[in-house]
Amino acid sequence: MLRPSVGGEKEVGASGANVGEVLRDLAVSHPATQAQLFSADGQLNRYVNVYLNDEDVRVLDGLDTAVADADVLVILPAMAGGA
Repeated sequence: MLRPSVGGEKEVGASGANVGEVLRDLAVSHPATQAQLFSADGQLNRYVNVYLNDEDVRVLDGLDTAVADADVLVILPAMAGGA
């Protein structure tokens, strides 16, 4: 669901010392992602799941989770549905 906001790319680069900085850098480069990733108070939207090297950042230090150059963040918007 974020791909249209990043020009259809599967992977994009962003930088920062922690998850929040990386996501904010992404939002600066791709402004349409801002509202998709963050709530009005600047927190991660509750329906957005972010994984740092396969670990949910919510069970780590959230947006304050430190990242290194070789780390990979995966952003997965939560999906709901069914009948």
